[in-house]
Amino acid sequence: MPNDSLFGVHGAALAVRSQRMGVLASNIANASTPGYKAKDVDFQTALAAIETPGGSSDAAMDAATLYRVPLQPSQDGNTVELATEQTAFAENAVAYQTTLSFLNGRISTITRALRGE
Repeated sequence: MPNDSLFGVHGAALAVRSQRMGVLASNIANASTPGYKAKDVDFQTALAAIETPGGSSDAAMDAATLYRVPLQPSQDGNTVELATEQTAFAENAVAYQTTLSFLNGRISTITRALRGE
């Protein structure tokens, strides 16, 4: 996704944040699953991979998805730490909403310009 598009880097950022939200939600949903390994997405790595020529969202997410190292490993092999996941999810949700608000403002500005307002 080139930087010279109408929405710049924000369109790619919204896609990465959306996919990261899915990864974090999966971690939270599997907090009690024995042997489940928590994952997270390195936002900067994913965004950089998407912005490279020919970069796809799926390839970027694969390259930027890493296993989380737990602070306190559980007996059943599950590496999800619920407080950590909930905090990361909330922070990502705020960043997602901020990016979405920026894009909405940009669309609104373009719409007003097209109407001649």
